Amino acid sequence: MKKSNDEKVQYFLDEIKIKNEGQFKILQKLRELVFKAYPKTIERIMYGGIMFSLVEDFGGIFLSKNHISFEFGKGFLMKDPKKLLEGTGKFRRHLKIKSIEDIKNKDVDFFIKQIE
Repeated sequence: MKKSNDEKVQYFLDEIKIKNEGQFKILQKLRELVFKAYPKTIERIMYGGIMFSLVEDFGGIFLSKNHISFEFGKGFLMKDPKKLLEGTGKFRRHLKIKSIEDIKNKDVDFFIKQIE
């Protein structure tokens, strides 16, 4: 995965790589999926994680102790036939990623490709 064009995002990634190699690999794979689907994505640090935007913010990746949360700003609109998205808020939904295998098991790519 390429380095970030945003200095603060790259610093964040470098720090995670030092602290937790497993989380770093998951972050990089998630970023790779986003940029593969939407090469013009802009990323920045916001709310303590990495926020993604095209014309407007569409989601972000946030770390917690036991998982990485991939948040979708308009998750309530997404097709979710396997009921994988979590959250009961008005708009946002998220996927909890606990391992590199969860990226495939929770169909992250399927949800990323639904972003408008």
